[in-house]
Amino acid sequence: MWLSKKLSLQHAAEQEGAAADMGVTTIGGGSASVVTRGEQRDLAVFAPGGLVWQPKCGDTVLVIKGGVGCQESCVAAADTGANAPKDMAPGELYLYSDGGASVYLRSDGSIEIKGPVKVEGDVALTGDVTLNGDVTMTGDLSSTGNVAMNGRVEVFGSLFINGAACPACLGG
Repeated sequence: MWLSKKLSLQHAAEQEGAAADMGVTTIGGGSASVVTRGEQRDLAVFAPGGLVWQPKCGDTVLVIKGGVGCQESCVAAADTGANAPKDMAPGELYLYSDGGASVYLRSDGSIEIKGPVKVEGDVALTGDVTLNGDVTMTGDLSSTGNVAMNGRVEVFGSLFINGAACPACLGG
């Protein structure tokens, strides 16, 4: 009787253990190792839907315990507060990488993107577009509406106006 009570109390204490714990990643990646009260290896890493995230070594992460007797654990989040932009407002979202690229969704509706941007697929822009710096284009350009340019315009090749070659350009 005494032994069963003792084992029952020990089992209850294990069940009441923390369902979540903070730890430090010792091995990063999609199957992380984390030190909490001891090192736990090969933990699955979870993130919000549509987002893929892998902690790096040294990240402070949240480990959630579940399953029978809280025997199963996973990494659910990292302490990223130190990387938040200065004066970040409630409701804003900041997505960043170690390489310096970031996407910042601000509460005023604006989006800030830092880093080289590559777009694959069609792009439709509605509204004003301001470009600062050089623009290099490969392929055809078709414009509907007025085009205004300030500064020097150089044409290498033929120039056609209303479907006819520009007379000033025919001299070669």
